[in-house]
Amino acid sequence: MIRLECVSKRYPGGSEALSELNLTIEKGEMVFLTGHSGAGKSTLLKLLALIERPTRGQVIVNGQNTAKVSRRRIPAYRRKIGMAFQDHKLLLDRTVFDNVALPLVIAGMGRRETARRVRAAIDQVGLLSKEKLLPMALSTGEQQRVGIARAVVTKPDLLIADEPTGNLDPDLSLEIMNLFYRFNEVGVTLLIASHDIELIRRMGRRRIVLHEGRLQADSEAGGQLHGTI
Repeated sequence: MIRLECVSKRYPGGSEALSELNLTIEKGEMVFLTGHSGAGKSTLLKLLALIERPTRGQVIVNGQNTAKVSRRRIPAYRRKIGMAFQDHKLLLDRTVFDNVALPLVIAGMGRRETARRVRAAIDQVGLLSKEKLLPMALSTGEQQRVGIARAVVTKPDLLIADEPTGNLDPDLSLEIMNLFYRFNEVGVTLLIASHDIELIRRMGRRRIVLHEGRLQADSEAGGQLHGTI
């Protein structure tokens, strides 16, 4: 599903955010990405989403070398990837329904199929009764769930999440992680960047640790970390 081969990313005027990174994530895995602030977690996710491109090396997602994806083809490429963020990036003047529908509207999907998919996604995150509300009428945890519903409404093969529980209390954080777990159970590949080590340990899944842009350690699901940590 994901393969990075000698991937480096250097920003203009700065040090390398990623350096000679080699990494493989198989289809159907649920993997956590950890490391200190500035370790390269967000940069890695941006490379997968084609928000950024590597300075060197190859990024291959679902058999496709991202270097061969032209600017014009990026929207089609991203429709196969769900993205959830700590900042939910919701449109505050649109209802829950309209926020979740946005990726399908952009893709030109018909109204009836859009409505069916949107309500299914909202139901998956337990907010069907609130589809007509604006985001400001929701709690922080509910807003995060709307962001997740929007990320999965396109039925992506891969879901990437950048600190999706960073603003939530422990109970809500566990609720969101269990939601991700349910998506993984039906075959969605997940890569989740998080600094909440205790929560990650409770999930018992593979953990990848970055340090200054390099792979520092890697664990099997529920197992011990292996590397230089």
